[in-house]
Amino acid sequence: MDAGPGAAPHPARGRPGAPSSATRAPGAPWARFSAWLECVCVVTFDLELGQALELVYPSDSRLTDKEVGPALWERTSPGEQALTRFPVFQKSSICYLSFPDSHSGCLGDTQFSFRIRQCGGQRHLWHPDDRHCDSGVPVSLQREPAHYFGYVYFRQVKDSSVKRGYFQKALLSLIAPEYFDKLVPCLEAVCSEIDQWPDPMPGQTLNLPVMGVVLQVHIPSRADKPESSPPKQCGHENLLPAPVVLSSVHELDLFRCFQPVLAHVQMLWELMLLGEPLVVLAPSPAVSSEMVLALTSCLQPLKFCCDYRPYFTVHDSEFKEFTTRTQAPPNVVLGVTNPFFIKTLQHWPHILRIGEPRMSGDLPKQVKLKKPSRLKTLDTKPGLYTAYTAHLHRDKALLRRLLKGLQRERPSDLLSALLRRHLLELTQSFIIPLEHYMASLMPLQKSITPWKVLSRTPPQIRPFRQDDFLRSLEHSGPQLTCMLKGDWLGLYRRFFKSPHFDGWYRQRHKEMAQKLEALHLEAICEAQNIEIWMKDKSEVEVVDLVLKLRERLVRAQGHQLPVKEATLKRARLYIETVVRSLPTDLQVVLCSP
Repeated sequence: MDAGPGAAPHPARGRPGAPSSATRAPGAPWARFSAWLECVCVVTFDLELGQALELVYPSDSRLTDKEVGPALWERTSPGEQALTRFPVFQKSSICYLSFPDSHSGCLGDTQFSFRIRQCGGQRHLWHPDDRHCDSGVPVSLQREPAHYFGYVYFRQVKDSSVKRGYFQKALLSLIAPEYFDKLVPCLEAVCSEIDQWPDPMPGQTLNLPVMGVVLQVHIPSRADKPESSPPKQCGHENLLPAPVVLSSVHELDLFRCFQPVLAHVQMLWELMLLGEPLVVLAPSPAVSSEMVLALTSCLQPLKFCCDYRPYFTVHDSEFKEFTTRTQAPPNVVLGVTNPFFIKTLQHWPHILRIGEPRMSGDLPKQVKLKKPSRLKTLDTKPGLYTAYTAHLHRDKALLRRLLKGLQRERPSDLLSALLRRHLLELTQSFIIPLEHYMASLMPLQKSITPWKVLSRTPPQIRPFRQDDFLRSLEHSGPQLTCMLKGDWLGLYRRFFKSPHFDGWYRQRHKEMAQKLEALHLEAICEAQNIEIWMKDKSEVEVVDLVLKLRERLVRAQGHQLPVKEATLKRARLYIETVVRSLPTDLQVVLCSP
């Protein structure tokens, strides 16, 4: 499903990008629909003929032979069926990723997800206020312009009329059963209902009607507390039927996902923090995708800047890229189920092999740390195969608390909250010193005067010096907020070489630059004696001031600068005043459209 950050009415991973180049203008047919997903597709699979695109709805979606839109996939008998909501990507890849491979042995119903690289260039934003919407969303959940997400509900039951002996479906749990009964009219009705939904704006709790059910979802906002509880019913207490309250799609049951690796959660956190290549070999796509999504979410509120694939198959178009031995493994977390990957990815530095999940309330047997040399091509036992040595000491108290909670049959959501809080505090303890040092690089407020801003060398953000930062840790390091001991300096040094430091620094520098630009604009607008400054300036310098002010005004109006409306009004008046001081011919040029 293609949805706003954390807003999908289907309980799956958020943070998907906006719809594709077939974007509909506000007010056009299906414009609201496009805020949530691109289209619905039906694909028929025949054992002799292969896959065929049977239906696209709405019909104005533009799909090529190499691409297919966010889809509900249907494969009708004789053969196999699948329904999946999914954005634009190659048909064959989506078809393969909508089904567990033959090694999974999935019988009955299972749900999983996948993430895939877009093709055909960068997509357009679905709404003119999309940037404003993203600015209000937590950084870790903002839209991704280069990847798409697929969410699958898979069913396989015995069927003697099918050659393989199975009748397979991957369907969305709410819509698919009705679709199989009513077919196209059902899709038309559902799409029309979605087209009436409001846009997913940060901070709002929405009641979304679909097929006689009201889904209540909260759109994450930067103003939300990190550990806020799932949304409670609000505003529509008397709704009949009562709303189905869904937690945000990015909130996983961490405890359930991490049960087999609780003893190594901190080491896995370090591997994620450093952007290390990791293969997760699981018994099914459901276990694979949940583990990968849990791993990538354990860095919040830090944005996960590396690539990750919750479910990946040998048929994927990027198979050769990820398995080549001619270069170092990419910074990817790869979820797989086919044991063939053990041989193909033997050169990867970290491989996590997970066994079958236990159905009882007992804690699954914890995977052991093993050297990569102990990997066996055919019969690899569960374990974390790595030569990595953790920088931080293990928090044994956390493990004892989780085990005690499990023994006392505490609800899984409480144990997940405990684990999530631990990981959140660990990440915050690591990031806070970086944030403090970064803030110290901002020019002092008193240095941002109109005359300095209008000079050739206005105040700028100072460069980040790693050695200076490391020296600052002695008095303002993570030891102030975290009890864990270990080689924090070594961890920071490795972090500086990771994609996550680059991503964090670029994002923070961008935000600080926008703030500084806004302060520059405010300083100029508050200047009382602009005429004095203009007296000894050439017309070229005055025109340059007008152009710069207009550029910043446009950026501020586009919500790219944090500027108050009062400042924007002063800026417009300021520009008019400066333009009127110029000769008539220049006024005509500057005032022309």
